[in-house]
Amino acid sequence: MIYDHIIVKYGELSLKGKNKHHFVNQLRDTIRRKLKPYEGVTVKKAFDRMVIELHGADHELIVEKLQEIFGIQGLTLAVKCDLELENIQKTALEALKQAGPAVKTFKVSTKRNYKQYPHDSQELNHLIGGYVLKNSEDITVDVHHPDVEIKVEIKPEATYISCIDYPGAGGLPIGSSGKVMLMLSGGIDSPVAGYLTMKRGIRVEMVHFHSPPFTSDRARQKVEDLTQVLTKYGGAIKMHVVPFTDVQKAIKKQIPDNYSMTIMRRYMLRITEKLAAQNDALAIATGESLGQVASQTLPSMNTINEVTNLPIIRPLITMDKIEIMEISRKIGTYDISIRPYEDCCTVFLPSAPKTKPRREKANRFEQYMEIDTLVEEAVNNTETVHFKEETETRDNAFEDLF
Repeated sequence: MIYDHIIVKYGELSLKGKNKHHFVNQLRDTIRRKLKPYEGVTVKKAFDRMVIELHGADHELIVEKLQEIFGIQGLTLAVKCDLELENIQKTALEALKQAGPAVKTFKVSTKRNYKQYPHDSQELNHLIGGYVLKNSEDITVDVHHPDVEIKVEIKPEATYISCIDYPGAGGLPIGSSGKVMLMLSGGIDSPVAGYLTMKRGIRVEMVHFHSPPFTSDRARQKVEDLTQVLTKYGGAIKMHVVPFTDVQKAIKKQIPDNYSMTIMRRYMLRITEKLAAQNDALAIATGESLGQVASQTLPSMNTINEVTNLPIIRPLITMDKIEIMEISRKIGTYDISIRPYEDCCTVFLPSAPKTKPRREKANRFEQYMEIDTLVEEAVNNTETVHFKEETETRDNAFEDLF
C-alpha cells in the first residue's frame, strides 16, 4: 500500500485564538516553500490541521522535510479509500501490516464526520476490528495500551485511514515572532541557540566577528557552513561579518588583561545593537550557558549587558554541555562546530579572565578608548552574505522566499 496523504497537526497553534489564522498561514507558506521541489505535492488547509496530498511522491522524503518545520506538532501518514465497508476493512488491515512485524496489539478508533453513514462509530470499530483479527495471526485487541491505533475517519467524500505517526519539530512557524540578531561564533553553542530561537518562530540574522590575520579563512568558512545548515530550519538567512581586528588590538593595548574578555563582549553587543537597528531586529540572541566560561557568570552578564537596551535572548542559559551537544548532533551542526579553527574569542583569550567583573571598573577602563569611532568603523565595514536553503550558492542580492 502506498500512503497518499500526510496529516499535519498544529499543536500549540490551536491555542492562539483569534491570531490562529496568522500562525497557520505562516506555517502553510513554509510548508509550500519546503515542498516546492516535489512536483505534484499539494497543501490544503483545514479547520484544525493541514493535509498534504502526495500524488505519488515518496512519503518518507516528504516526512523528513516536514520534520524540519517549526510549528508542526505531529504528522500522520494516511491512505484514502471510498466509503464501501469492505474496502475500508481491507485498507485498515493493509495499514496495520505497514506498521511493522513487531505489532502485537491494536485497537480501532473511528471518527464519523459523515453522520448519514449506515454504521455508527462503535459499530465500525467492531466491524473493522473483527475483520483485522480474522485475517491476521498472533495479534490481539488492547483498547488501553495498543502497539498501534488504527484511526478511521469517515467523511462525506471518502474515508481516511492511518496508523503511523511521526513527531514534528514543535514550536511556532518561522517568521511569526519577529527577528533577532544571533551572535554566531562557530563553536557548538551558538548554532544550537540559533536553532532554539528559530523554534519560537523568530527569524534570525547572524553576526560573526572576524579578526584576520589572527583568524583564518577556514574559521570564517566554518561559520558560513553552520549558517547554511541552519537555513534548513529558518529559510533564507543573512550573515553579517564584522571586521573586529582593530577593536581587539585596541583592547589588547589599553585594557588590563583580566578585563579584556569583558570589554570585548561589550564591544560586540554595541556593534550588534547597531546592526540590529539597521536591519529592523528587536533583540540579540547568544549561545551563553550560565557558568560555562568566564564571560558567562552572572556578574559578567550584568556588566556586559550594561551597554545595550535591547533584550538579550539566551536559550541555552540553563543547559549543561551534554544537553547542548545532543541538540547540536540532532540538528547537524556538531561535526562542523568541532573543526579545529580558532575564532576571535579564543585567539585573544586572556590567561586569567575576570569572572566577577564590575560595571564601574569596566566603565573606568573604557573611558580612554575611542568607543564610538571603533564601533562605527566596524559597522561601516561589515560585509553581508546571503544564504538560501539547500544550496551552496551565495548571492549578493537577498531574495526573500516567504
